[in-house]
Amino acid sequence: MVKKFSKVYIEISNICNLQCSFCPEVLRTKNFTDIKIFREIIKQVAPLTEQVAFHLMGDPLTHPHLGELVEICHEFNTKIFLVTNGVLLRDDKIELLLHPAFRQVNFSLHSFFDNFKDRDVGPYLEKIFKFTELAHERRPDLYINYRLWNLQEIRGAGAQNLEMLKRIEKHFKVTINQNIDVTKEKSHRIVNRLYLHYDTEFTWPDLKLPVLGETGRCHGLSSHFGILVDGTVVPCCLDKEGSIPLGNIKDREVTEILQSERSQKILKGFRERRLEEELCKRCNYIERFQ
Repeated sequence: MVKKFSKVYIEISNICNLQCSFCPEVLRTKNFTDIKIFREIIKQVAPLTEQVAFHLMGDPLTHPHLGELVEICHEFNTKIFLVTNGVLLRDDKIELLLHPAFRQVNFSLHSFFDNFKDRDVGPYLEKIFKFTELAHERRPDLYINYRLWNLQEIRGAGAQNLEMLKRIEKHFKVTINQNIDVTKEKSHRIVNRLYLHYDTEFTWPDLKLPVLGETGRCHGLSSHFGILVDGTVVPCCLDKEGSIPLGNIKDREVTEILQSERSQKILKGFRERRLEEELCKRCNYIERFQ
């Protein structure tokens, strides 16, 4: 069966244990997703998507009942795509992330020095290396990404990443090209299914920002959509405050929400390179699709 969406972002927690300079603070009420509501969400999106991402904002490792959410996904044969800063990666979390429900686990390495400028990165990376080695042994099918999404320019690794790269090179006995060009190559295979993933910083869209343009296209509502921690469905993984609420999963079926007049108008606009929503007109990430 061909799934309509490649990914659905389910924000299981809008709480993060860090506050990175490149990631704006969440203004919504801080909360964790309710397990019963989460089960209903997975029941509805499982037939629609190839995988679910356990975030939109927040770090999924903060959820106190993460294991139960993983088991629900496994029950509905729904694969999980997880992004974490990795700071909370303890032994119990390492075991959990080796669960067969996970398809990909991404570590945002760029978050470490952004929060702990003078701290030794060694103990932090050792936890991530431990998980990676166990995954190579027990989950060779699992994709792992080490993310460095903090480049100021499209070319070059950046001085703040050099210490990270040296540790990765030493541990895995590889040589990494530091003069990369992210317009040509963002992903670099290290070993097995472990990849280093580069990208430049971007500005999160906000209704308070100036209009950047009224034309453009986006993959929102065609390849993915999001569900915030309170059940609000949004068209895009960058709508962090629910500025484009399409409906709430507590009130309507997700398929009904996706077929609503507003949802279809947004989708039609993207196909015709027309931005219908004010938030979209203030999004510079759209420039990457030009």
